[in-house]
Amino acid sequence: MARKPRVVVLGGGFAGLESAFYLRHKLQDRVDITLISDSNYFVFKPNSIYVPFGEDPEKLRIDLNEPTRRKNIDFIRARAERIDPQHGLVHLPQMKVAFDYLIVATGAAMRPREVAGLSENAVTIWTSDDMMKLRDRYAKLVEAARGGQRQKLLFLITPASLCPGPLYEMALMTDTWLREQRVRDNVEIAWSTFEGTYAQAFGPRLNPVLEEEFESRGIHGHRSYPVERVEPGRVKYTNGQSLPFDLLVAFPPHVSANMFPTLPTDERGFIRVDPDSRRVAGYERIFAVGDAADFPVKQAFLALLQADAAAEHMAADILQCDPEIDFDPMNIYVMEQFDKATFAQVPMRQTGVDLDDQEHYKVGVSPVWRAGKKFVGTYLPWRFGHGEPFHAGLGWGAMKLGLKAMSKLAAR
Repeated sequence: MARKPRVVVLGGGFAGLESAFYLRHKLQDRVDITLISDSNYFVFKPNSIYVPFGEDPEKLRIDLNEPTRRKNIDFIRARAERIDPQHGLVHLPQMKVAFDYLIVATGAAMRPREVAGLSENAVTIWTSDDMMKLRDRYAKLVEAARGGQRQKLLFLITPASLCPGPLYEMALMTDTWLREQRVRDNVEIAWSTFEGTYAQAFGPRLNPVLEEEFESRGIHGHRSYPVERVEPGRVKYTNGQSLPFDLLVAFPPHVSANMFPTLPTDERGFIRVDPDSRRVAGYERIFAVGDAADFPVKQAFLALLQADAAAEHMAADILQCDPEIDFDPMNIYVMEQFDKATFAQVPMRQTGVDLDDQEHYKVGVSPVWRAGKKFVGTYLPWRFGHGEPFHAGLGWGAMKLGLKAMSKLAAR
């Protein structure tokens, strides 16, 4: 009897788990699957935006041992040090793991040192620990504001920040929260970004929505403000302007979390892939998905779609049939504001937003979208906790129908 193909998945985030669980769902016991992650738990990172306002970060974690055991997936906690494509090996600190097929889903990281003074003078948000630090800083800001000290809160998006959405959420949520704390009048909120338009990666339709939100909330917005350096209490920009702050909250530049020099990458370490299948350029049996790959926007929903496409193409190779899907970057994002939420459905391509596809390009603002965001924040961790892919089963089918109906009613 021929040996089963050995599939190795690197990474325990959205793209890695979706890939592994989709493959098991699609191929059942026809393959051996090994998941390698440097953490023994998955973090539902989109909900980390609630941590500064009191959410327990432990609630965002899923232990990977249970779902991998349930689905007969070997789990190794380790950080991949090197990939040997010629010999089909992944090098770990204490061992080598052989593969017939490989999916790289090791994600992105932040590199604040690219901006002089950013690490020393800003709270950068990326991990749950970062969000806990911001919670402490928010508590001090509120205490000072209640004591009558006027505070200056500045949000900063730097060039090469490839996932700006959560910082927009943070600014809007903070405004709502400060009003609930009854200290908003003593906190001046400002926003600065290198982008020419707000949420530039999502195309032109979110810009007027966020313009209106910032104006109605008294948030002073500054576009086309690329940061030059950060000094204590002040940000300097390349356009000659500067802005003061008592608290600076920033998104630094993105880079690949794991650099693999044996694979083709761009200047930031993101792996170059075929757009449709997510195959690594030059390698038929190696795929890269999610934030580790070279798609220009790093976002959870896009990571799931990439994972599905890669797993589908891999499964088709193994089953010797045609793949049923390619990567279709129809991005969906819900921007939390506490009092309401902004929904965006954005057809994308490698070069940016597909403005020719106006039929599917929709934006809406309504309290109802908060319910949708909360539902996904419960349903997806539940699926992963049971070793099931997000984009499969009756639940996903019902969710697609609900999303279609909601977008007709509360988006245009």
